[in-house]
Amino acid sequence: MVIRYIALVGGLSWALAGLAADVTYRGDIRPLMAAQCAECHGDDSPTLAEFNLVPEKYTKNKQGPRTSTYETLLQLVGWPDSGALMRRLDDGSQNADKKPGNMNKHLGDTPELRAANLKLIKAWVGEGGWNLNRWQKRGDVPAISKEQLDKLQLQY
Repeated sequence: MVIRYIALVGGLSWALAGLAADVTYRGDIRPLMAAQCAECHGDDSPTLAEFNLVPEKYTKNKQGPRTSTYETLLQLVGWPDSGALMRRLDDGSQNADKKPGNMNKHLGDTPELRAANLKLIKAWVGEGGWNLNRWQKRGDVPAISKEQLDKLQLQY
């Protein structure tokens, strides 16, 4: 059974598949990122490496690392900035403080649209692949494990 949502973004509507096997970067994630994230993370944004050199230069201009291609988006999921996409977009429902990530609010204009778009991205990441861990341990947060990396689906 495939659960479908209708998302209305920028006057355009499209069906969003709810199963990881059906969710692809080309068909689902790229259009979502273009509609919701391109203003600050589009083709004119710095690469992750450029952003990390002088983040304050870009954040003051409301620019974050580029997410306009499959490859640049994977850097924020798997490596070198493991879990960054998840930490930023998470709704906080699994956190002790229940605080959503700082980019969750950009997933849609309504709570329902944000939840549907987050569910779509989680399906793309894969069952069990959604985690907030970094490549290396930081504070109380452990490093991402090989088992967690193995659960990433990320179909093109």
